[in-house]
Amino acid sequence: MAMTVHCDIVSAEEELFSGLVERVIAHGNLGDLGIMPGHAPLLTDLKPGPIRVIKQDGGEEVFYISGGFLEVQPSVVKVLADTAIRAGDIDEAAALEAKKAAESALNEKGAEFDYGSASARLAEAAAQLRTVQELRKKYGGPALNNR
Repeated sequence: MAMTVHCDIVSAEEELFSGLVERVIAHGNLGDLGIMPGHAPLLTDLKPGPIRVIKQDGGEEVFYISGGFLEVQPSVVKVLADTAIRAGDIDEAAALEAKKAAESALNEKGAEFDYGSASARLAEAAAQLRTVQELRKKYGGPALNNR
């Protein structure tokens, strides 16, 4: 049996995952992170995008987070996210529409334009789409909600 570490993925609204895992893969602001049992203690911020969890039984789950923090301790890995959802629950059409709306807002700068807000909305929509694409690449096909 492979070595494992306990992992919790929580958002402000709910706990999405809690269990033993072999590995956690996340996108930090300074690059991608692969966390396995025995990893050195770490606290880092995370970029919006997918979090992959390789479970004790070898199965994999993918989550989308809008940003947050990753804390690694000797016996536990915690992902503390602003917003988190299971990748299969992402509405791809809504994410595409949000991306188009954010791009349009960036192109139509008016007197009341908030560049920071528009670019944040664009980054979040693009990260959701990246998460959906990663899940589709792994499992193939459009039927992501069945995973």
